[in-house]
Amino acid sequence: MHFKPELERAILRQRYKRFLADVTLADGTLTTIHCANTGAMTGCATPGDTVWYSRSDNLKRKYPLSWELTETARGDTICVNTARANPLVVEAINAEQIPELMGYDQLRTEVKYGEENSRIDILLSAKHKPACYIEVKSVTLLDAEKHGQGYFPDAVTTRGQKHLRELTEMASNGCRAVLFFAVLHTGIENVSAAHHIDAEYSQLLKKAQQAGVEILCYKATLTRNQIKLEQKLPFI
Repeated sequence: MHFKPELERAILRQRYKRFLADVTLADGTLTTIHCANTGAMTGCATPGDTVWYSRSDNLKRKYPLSWELTETARGDTICVNTARANPLVVEAINAEQIPELMGYDQLRTEVKYGEENSRIDILLSAKHKPACYIEVKSVTLLDAEKHGQGYFPDAVTTRGQKHLRELTEMASNGCRAVLFFAVLHTGIENVSAAHHIDAEYSQLLKKAQQAGVEILCYKATLTRNQIKLEQKLPFI
């Protein structure tokens, strides 16, 4: 996934109202940009950090600048735009960069499924093999006290709990079900369920694994020009 033109630099002043952030641009101008992240963004939105933003030509947008990446004081880069995760995984699958997800003829996104009125992020299908249901989650929470330890989720997620129940049901019915952690933080080296944040999610994840749900973790390289999933990480 390429950024064209390449991202521009600013300094974060504050994030507020979930979708907004104030930044200082390279020329010293203080302005408000859009933040496409509804999560807690723990460790990803410290005032004084470097923000890398994209610019939209859509004249109807109230805030034409979008927060894409954060560069922290310790030198880590984080993709905070959660809308990038799904297209990034789709791109990697289509480019055959995820060996575990090769060999399918068709890829569809946002397909309705399950008993709780859900939409699966990615559905892979092929003749003579079970359909593969893939739920994508972006991982950006790093425990600074534990070297390279990443966690999901960064806040209690009832939506994520529902997705685990749906994946568990698919696996129980003989389909292939995959929970795909797109690691969008350069400091993370392994991923675990954040039991200390959402104990219910952690328990549901254990049940999902027991039912046959697969867990894949792939880490992205992040620059002002490009995001690309390249490195497989362990799930602990």
